[in-house]
Amino acid sequence: MALLPLYFFFLFLSVSSGEFSSQVGVNYGQLGNNLPSPKQSVKLIQSLGAKRVKIYDANHDILNALKGTNLQVCIMVPNEIINNISTSQKLADSWVETNVVPFYSTTKIRYLLVGNEVISGSPKDIWPNIVPAMRKIKKSLKTHGLDKIKVSTSMAMDVLESSFPPSNGTFRSDIADSIVRPLLQFLHRTKSFYFLDVYPYFAWVMDPKNINLEYALFESRTIKYTDPLSNLTYTNLFDQMVDSVVFAMKRLGYPDIRIWIAETGWPNAGDIDQIGANIYNAATYNRNVVKKLTAKPPIGTPARPGWVIPSLIFALYNENQKPGPGTERHFGLLYPNGTKIYGIDLSGKTPDSCFEPLPKPDNNEPYKGKIWCVAAKGVNETALSSALSYACSQGNKTCDPIQPGKKCFKPDSLFWHASYAFSSYWSQSRKTGATCYFNGLATQTAKDPSKYIFFLVMIT
Repeated sequence: MALLPLYFFFLFLSVSSGEFSSQVGVNYGQLGNNLPSPKQSVKLIQSLGAKRVKIYDANHDILNALKGTNLQVCIMVPNEIINNISTSQKLADSWVETNVVPFYSTTKIRYLLVGNEVISGSPKDIWPNIVPAMRKIKKSLKTHGLDKIKVSTSMAMDVLESSFPPSNGTFRSDIADSIVRPLLQFLHRTKSFYFLDVYPYFAWVMDPKNINLEYALFESRTIKYTDPLSNLTYTNLFDQMVDSVVFAMKRLGYPDIRIWIAETGWPNAGDIDQIGANIYNAATYNRNVVKKLTAKPPIGTPARPGWVIPSLIFALYNENQKPGPGTERHFGLLYPNGTKIYGIDLSGKTPDSCFEPLPKPDNNEPYKGKIWCVAAKGVNETALSSALSYACSQGNKTCDPIQPGKKCFKPDSLFWHASYAFSSYWSQSRKTGATCYFNGLATQTAKDPSKYIFFLVMIT
């Protein structure tokens, strides 16, 4: 009879370790007008060796496509309804009843995030309502017998006011006590995870002179950094960034909350002026981070050696409708037609030697030539006209030279005028964060548009 309790103990242990295993998943974004169907996408996710998938909503077509698969699923409450849910248990119940209950029995929904990087990209009035909304969602899940689903929210690295050295990790003073502390209290009480978006690419790009690229790519064999306060030694930038959050949580009195890597990755392409965004670096980083995260026994980080770090690579596809600089549209493991941009196996079982050779990088150093922002060919003329009006309305005499009778008025075409306005606006505003995108209507070029624009106007 003594064998029966022992059997159930090991059964429980295996289930628990399966839930919190080192298996790697992928983020399935949908900001593209040329992406495969959900059914095709699920097959592609499985072909990559992924064991988990996160979506940025609770898309019913995707949840139906995931039925019967063994993929663990993370869904999300959109940022824009957090305020309403935070004040209404009825609305929280309705959301769960609509987006979780009908799918739970056949789709392995295991994690539910209330918002995505809310602190980084949403109005401040939402921030205090993240945790109240999480509480209401958790209560609703419990009411429906779904309390095994872990509830959290995702945070970017910009919630820290200090991350170097890692032992000095500190949450921003404007959110530490009012938002982060209640969040950590909730995660501790519910045994959930701190979902962290960590991108060594962005840290490296901000300081490529002082941060070694190989250190950011897990490729360095000689560069090490020893934290002068903790005396911990680091061999890669990823570990430094993760541990800065570990120490920040410890500083608020929560040293043991598990971290889940909600997003990490490296862009496979970008704008002309975006260094290091290429296939070689993307493949190198993602292959290496997968090796680290799937290692057996688990490696963890210097501050948490041997800890399992569940993770999700960003992203499944290159998404052509994501706003911002070009890198935002080039984080995918796959092209929109479903083919791999480079060989990768998210299970970590395939040696690098089995993949095709990678193209050599050609943009690891800053581009030193001139760049112009011009209208993209083949775009909608009505939308282009609106974008032209926007650029010209921003002041600084952006469009004075293309007014009738002025030196740049000719050729008198929408394409030329928009190209001039885009370049003028972008050159004046890029230092304050403006991008050459204009909702997909613009593109960068290294060719002086004044030298070839007339020809482009003639053929468009």
